[in-house]
Amino acid sequence: MTGVLLTEQELLLQQTVRDFAERELAPRAAELDERDEADWGYFRRFADLGLLGITVPPELGGNGLGFRAVAIAVEEIARADPGTSTNFISHLSLSTYAINQFASQALRARLVPPLARGEKIAAFALTEPGSGSDAAALATTARKTKGGYILNGSKIFITNASVADYIVTFVTQDKALGHRGILALVVEKGTKGLRTQKMHGKMGMRSSDTAEVYLEDVFVPEGNRMGEEGQGFRIAMETLNSSRISIASQCVGIAQAAYEAALKYTQERRAFGGPIAQLQAVQHMLADMATETEASRLLVWKAATLKDGGLPFVKEASMAKLFASETAVRVADKAVQLHGGYGYFKPSVVERLYRDAKVTTIYEGTSQVQRLVIARQVLQSG
Repeated sequence: MTGVLLTEQELLLQQTVRDFAERELAPRAAELDERDEADWGYFRRFADLGLLGITVPPELGGNGLGFRAVAIAVEEIARADPGTSTNFISHLSLSTYAINQFASQALRARLVPPLARGEKIAAFALTEPGSGSDAAALATTARKTKGGYILNGSKIFITNASVADYIVTFVTQDKALGHRGILALVVEKGTKGLRTQKMHGKMGMRSSDTAEVYLEDVFVPEGNRMGEEGQGFRIAMETLNSSRISIASQCVGIAQAAYEAALKYTQERRAFGGPIAQLQAVQHMLADMATETEASRLLVWKAATLKDGGLPFVKEASMAKLFASETAVRVADKAVQLHGGYGYFKPSVVERLYRDAKVTTIYEGTSQVQRLVIARQVLQSG
């Protein structure tokens, strides 16, 4: 089926990333999870493969491909190491994408090429201690001053933030204006008053970098603003709409890995006189896992195809993110169940995948938020 739905170029990309992921990412995934740390050396390898420039135009050092290519790459990376795929998504689908789409020509020309080459790392700072799903309720402030803005506040749960060279940051100029008072600014590493603190203790995605960001009288030049004043919320939402395709792809990778592990184990594990894969109850679980994973993949490819074609895709992206994230949790749960007691202990890959899967129903829009988005789109079109 995959060979029918993908072009020759896409199949080549899929095989290239799969070979790299199986050779370099998968063998170290458990180690990085145990150490609770990311491996940033992977980013130069991603760049060498052209993966950090997938959505970047050739004149800025990218290859000008679209979100179908992003979906293929993310699935293969997540299949090997979901946490590393989170770092990749934050850098490419959130941060680099936002800068490339909404920054001025001068800012794009300065920031995007080193991001595509893997020389710089980017983060996307929207979430705050008091604003998660309610993204318009930002408390981090921007006060206009000569030549730019003074920022004060904090962000939380920000992927890549502890090492990021550029942090796409959303702040409010006037809380009374709600979402119309929000700005999008790029804060650069080394700016006076900028401080980050790595967060530990995550249940899963432990090979991804998660940090708090503190802004104390941080000066950001006006040239680092993305879009006009008051357009920050729109920039954040449009970026998240696109990036949900990437998160859904990540979920497909997690589900695929859990399904493959369960399939292999049930064919090897013997009980009741033969492999447990011969048992009808086990077969039904495998059938459900395979079907839901494939359905998730097709939802992702549809959303990505619409996005690349310049067609409305918000409903389909939310559908893909909702269904694929909940599928990843269900498939990982079944994989643990099929492994029995062995699946409950860390030497088993499904134990890690089970922990990794859960957060996909939370970040970049919870399942509840996705249902709201889908319902609004359905009612508007109806």
